[in-house]
Amino acid sequence: MRPLACLLSLLLVAALPVQAQDRKEIDLALALAIDISGSIDPEEAQLQRQGYVEAFRDPVIVRAILGGPNGRIAVAYYEWSDSWMQKLLIDWTLLDSETAIAAFAQRLADTPISIARRTSISGAIRFAIPLFGRSPYQPTRKVLDISGDGSNNDGALVTDMRYEALKERIAINGLPIMNDRPNPFGFPNETDLDEYYLHCVTGGPRSFVEVARSFEDFPRAVRKKLLQEVADRGPSPDMKRVLRPGVQLAQAGRRDVGEPDYTKFVRPGYEPGCDVGERRSREFWQRRFGVSPD
Repeated sequence: MRPLACLLSLLLVAALPVQAQDRKEIDLALALAIDISGSIDPEEAQLQRQGYVEAFRDPVIVRAILGGPNGRIAVAYYEWSDSWMQKLLIDWTLLDSETAIAAFAQRLADTPISIARRTSISGAIRFAIPLFGRSPYQPTRKVLDISGDGSNNDGALVTDMRYEALKERIAINGLPIMNDRPNPFGFPNETDLDEYYLHCVTGGPRSFVEVARSFEDFPRAVRKKLLQEVADRGPSPDMKRVLRPGVQLAQAGRRDVGEPDYTKFVRPGYEPGCDVGERRSREFWQRRFGVSPD
């Protein structure tokens, strides 16, 4: 009976789709979602892009990527703005050697910069769910990393789409950019964006925010964020120094054994409400032009 059982097992494996058999195990599937909404000018967009290019060329980050249990991660990079404007610049790419990482950074450096209009973090999250679903790799962790300089003001509520991503075991980290430059449309800057990202955008076990205090500070923030994500370190001990005074960091959860419910790992308690971006946008356009942005 044993030879027959072995034969049946081999036949079952052979019957599996080739893609399922060939899926490489990786330490991390990391989707990088970059804000190109109208509040970001070309210079600021270039600072964002260059921050990621420099980060993936950093020898410390290269060693961290190659130093995990599997010695490889996969990265996808896309830009987002309006609810239905998401532009995939680089699809899932396996980073399993110094050469592969250098090639990824060069592709990123060579890709043209673009700018769009509104800010839909919820659209960026919605885009990521099927993106992870069709990844050709088998990750130990799935992380969506969202950077931006404003709160959600277009499309579905950000908390609704966050819930959908967390159901798929996609952890969400945030990189809010505290932008004090004048907005091209006259829209006021958001001084509490770090707190908004912490409570309304991020979620999942060991999720965190890394704040860029300006666009010029973005390269530093990207490097630190990537190191935390690749090493799975979660919130850093000095996070309270990075956030504005009065913003309290509460780690979204401990590393559980088994299959934790990702939807439980969120930080409630954002006083203005997670629909504040939509309300601010409506009030601004009605006050300025007497019309709704919709």
